[in-house]
Amino acid sequence: MTRYERIPYLIVFNEDTAFKDTYGGAHGTVVLEAHLLKPPVPSDTVVIMMHPIGGGAWLPLTGALARAGIHVIYCNSRYRGNDSALIMEKCALDLGAAVRDAKERLGYSRVVLGGWSGGGALSLFYQAEAQNPTVTRTPAGDEIDLTQAGLIPADGIALLAAHLSRNLTLTEWIDPSVVDESHPFERDRELNIYDPGNPNQPPYSADFVARYRAAQIARNRRITENVKAELANLKAQGREHDERAFVVHGTMADPRFLDPQLEPSDRPPNWCMLGDPRLANDGPTGLARFSTLRSWLSQWSYDDSHADGLKCAARVSVPMFVLENSADDACTPSHAARLMAAAVNCEQTHYLVQGASHYYAGERDKADEAAGSVFSWLAKTFPGSVNA
Repeated sequence: MTRYERIPYLIVFNEDTAFKDTYGGAHGTVVLEAHLLKPPVPSDTVVIMMHPIGGGAWLPLTGALARAGIHVIYCNSRYRGNDSALIMEKCALDLGAAVRDAKERLGYSRVVLGGWSGGGALSLFYQAEAQNPTVTRTPAGDEIDLTQAGLIPADGIALLAAHLSRNLTLTEWIDPSVVDESHPFERDRELNIYDPGNPNQPPYSADFVARYRAAQIARNRRITENVKAELANLKAQGREHDERAFVVHGTMADPRFLDPQLEPSDRPPNWCMLGDPRLANDGPTGLARFSTLRSWLSQWSYDDSHADGLKCAARVSVPMFVLENSADDACTPSHAARLMAAAVNCEQTHYLVQGASHYYAGERDKADEAAGSVFSWLAKTFPGSVNA
């Protein structure tokens, strides 16, 4: 394995915005924290990684890619560590700034997007808009014109243990037993998979799963209806830039957490990436726990998010590598399969790391195997891009 140099740096740009949605810093100035992981052998190719809420510069896989001899940039979005007010369209602008900086300042001629976990759908969204931009406003109606942003298309995409997207994954995880958002702890027992008195217990019947999935979509849509009504009410009062924050309880209740016979894999039962799923369901770190009106529509709405991974995958045409972990406790097998099926215009390569979990925690050998598979794909797809 190769030693590498870690070079931290900032990407700074100005933005004309009516209101501030990140904490601290000057109004109208965006500052992105980035790390260049640079092996000693020069390369004209860099893998750029960005997750919507960042935090991956020190992940096992990031370092493993650099040890394998791959030049890597991990760039945090402006929403580092807090997705309460996150707007996916702004994340695309942030990723675009990282791509442009890599090419124009750092001198890389080829860029591959490394979409780890939630960075997968962000990479697909970015590439779809860079190839054929269509988005001029956020789902809330705020002007963010990606058709005029000059996004530079990447040369390839590597989906690294990537889930479908924020809106689709939340919908598959949200607790449908919450039928009234104003009374979130009064729950429908027959839909509450954490209620020991629920007559539906693992292994779940196909009928129960179908009913459950339909109820999850219905809950997501009810929240969206409430959000749109509140935004419309504010705008009707002439308060077009006002926001409201709210809490979404019960967001970690995928039946696959409890029933290993649903999409069998090597993942442990009664477990999710946040630990005990029953506790995570209402805990402070659960998916989409805190949100704003605009953020809900942009990143969590089942029907409205522009960053829907399956829809974006169908729009991209560059070579795609899909890395899957057989013991992934966040992404079940259908996620990789559905993304590949949706990417109808891409040349695809798939690799499965047996026994690897989502974060590769304590699994350096598996992280190194994953990185080696990316290295091999780069060497084959882009000759001369990497050197042993």
